[in-house]
Amino acid sequence: MSDTTAAGSSGPEIISPELISLDTDLGSTKEDVIRSLAARLTAAGRASDAAGLVDAALAREAQSATGLPGGIAIPHCRAEAVSSASLGFARLDPKVDFGAPDGPADLVFLIAAPEGAGAEHMKLLSSLARALVRPAFVTSLREASTPDEIVRLVDEVLNPAPKDPAANAAAATPPAPVSTGKHATEEAPAPAPAERHIVAVTACPTGIAHTYMAADSLVAAGERAGVKVHVETQGSSGSTPLDPSVIAGAAAVIFATDVGVKGRERFAGKPVVASGVKRAINEPDKMLAEALRASENPAAATVDGTAAAAADSDAGSVGFGTHLRQVLLTGVSYMIPFVAAGGLLIALGFLLGGYEISGPAKDIVLNNSITNLPDGGLATYLGAVLFQIGSLAFSFLVPALAGYIAFAIADRPGIAPGFTAGAVAVFVGAGFIGGLVGGLIAGVVALYIGRIAVPQWLRGLMPVVIIPLFATLVVGALMFIVLGRPLAAITSGLTDWLNGLSGSSAIFLGIILGLMMCFDLGGPVNKAAYAFAVAGLNVNDPATLRIMAAVMAAGMVPPLAMALASTVLRPKLFSEAERENGKAAWLLGSAFISEGAIPFAAADPLRVIPSMMAGGAVTGALIMAFDVTLSAPHGGIFVFFAVGGIGWFLVSLAAGTVVAALAVVGAKEFFRKGPSDAELDPEIVPAAA
Repeated sequence: MSDTTAAGSSGPEIISPELISLDTDLGSTKEDVIRSLAARLTAAGRASDAAGLVDAALAREAQSATGLPGGIAIPHCRAEAVSSASLGFARLDPKVDFGAPDGPADLVFLIAAPEGAGAEHMKLLSSLARALVRPAFVTSLREASTPDEIVRLVDEVLNPAPKDPAANAAAATPPAPVSTGKHATEEAPAPAPAERHIVAVTACPTGIAHTYMAADSLVAAGERAGVKVHVETQGSSGSTPLDPSVIAGAAAVIFATDVGVKGRERFAGKPVVASGVKRAINEPDKMLAEALRASENPAAATVDGTAAAAADSDAGSVGFGTHLRQVLLTGVSYMIPFVAAGGLLIALGFLLGGYEISGPAKDIVLNNSITNLPDGGLATYLGAVLFQIGSLAFSFLVPALAGYIAFAIADRPGIAPGFTAGAVAVFVGAGFIGGLVGGLIAGVVALYIGRIAVPQWLRGLMPVVIIPLFATLVVGALMFIVLGRPLAAITSGLTDWLNGLSGSSAIFLGIILGLMMCFDLGGPVNKAAYAFAVAGLNVNDPATLRIMAAVMAAGMVPPLAMALASTVLRPKLFSEAERENGKAAWLLGSAFISEGAIPFAAADPLRVIPSMMAGGAVTGALIMAFDVTLSAPHGGIFVFFAVGGIGWFLVSLAAGTVVAALAVVGAKEFFRKGPSDAELDPEIVPAAA
């Protein structure tokens, strides 16, 4: 048996017999299967913590199901708990539902990669994923009789024998169209100008499996249709960009991605069909047909909306609203690290130096040192230092938001004008709203300047000099001369309105924020509520501190409620995997990590999510009613020192947690999905009984 370890690296083989289960019952849910395979990997020394591996795999499942047509599932993740890139395999009997459109799966690969997996290992894992779109390989997996045979089959895919040139020359059939990305099975030359071809980009959040399977599915669809398809795979193991001449001659482009397309501007003006990455695996022929129709339709949607939206509603392109949401969420996602770091340091400064440190902090830092302490001693000096570091980090909030909104629209040329727009927004008092508007303007201006036709000798200067210079000039002038004062007035009006909230108005705002925080557990709605709170956070403004308290407390409710329900109130209503997740959810909820409830919501959204929202609404309303404040934007129980009214904070949090836990228990008890619920524990009697 040959070694499946990446060339030039050390460590165990990626797959070995002890990681394989054949024709076995690993449970009735995908959580059970993942848990069993994770336990095998941990027992074999491939992972240090089975629970951590399971949590990472289930978090990936919550983003999109990993079941594929043909009875295959590929749960996968990158996790700190994984010590070496590994594959766990199970041939299931009975089959288990992993969310594939055509039914449950009997072949399951758990693909586990370390958080910092090297490129060679990532290539091997992606090679396996690509092989799973080949019927012959899948059939051989079903016919294998021993674990050693499975290892051999996988090894042949990961380390294929060199092809015989003579045999290749004698082959009667022409070579199949292939991807031209770095992970293509063979490199294809750029097509002749007259040749009709399609280009595509595939990418998924983890970049391990779906990215490459989608690429090969599109290539195979092109082979069936007699159209060459060139794919750029933007995955974890790197990517080789498509040749510009290939892009220039393409009839249309397909974006099969769950994340933003890197270098999107290269495809500007091309007719486009866009979807999530799984659609390219499930419906590659249909997507290719849509791309071919778009190439012949003058009204078809094009990259970055340079033409009218496609009249064909089946075109599968991403609409304006979806693209706008992606752009804004990109800005928020890059902003949050500044918020977390800056806000927590400010809170620590208050802990050491008291709330009054905000006034003299700058003078203390500039005029004192560790050997020349101010009045108040070491604690005051360290408090001032922490407060000042946090304030400086926090000051990047709006510029980072605007800069990365512009980046999402125009790629790297948009960063400088975007950051400048955010800085101007802060300077004129337009705040968070000014950052949003300025970032959008900067991105659009940079994008359109980049489309101006210039001589060949000037193109190299466009992204590093011309675009940033003129986009910064345009957006800066607009913000100062036209938009600054109106946006500042809107921001001031919003601040005054928040300060004036009291009684039922404040409670209603708390309810809305609580519902938003619990709706999608880290998704766009949750992030919108969180961004609203942190963007307005001002230690001298009690209204903003109440909003921050409501958002954090409500965000702690879902994982705490699921922990309470699954480990204390009614454990038998939950699967073994969910009970284990419930134990971890205590800590996740305490630390304000709403995503700790995702495994529960993914498995049973119709009963879990409404229950969580009910609890979040109660907590948000009570926080506002009791005038609880919070001066730190993150941390949960670890920043209780920054809470004003800690007793009422705990009462509000406990009330929402209990309401949500009782609601989910009641929903599971009285609104059962079917017989599968009774299988969670033999002592549960079906409702019909």
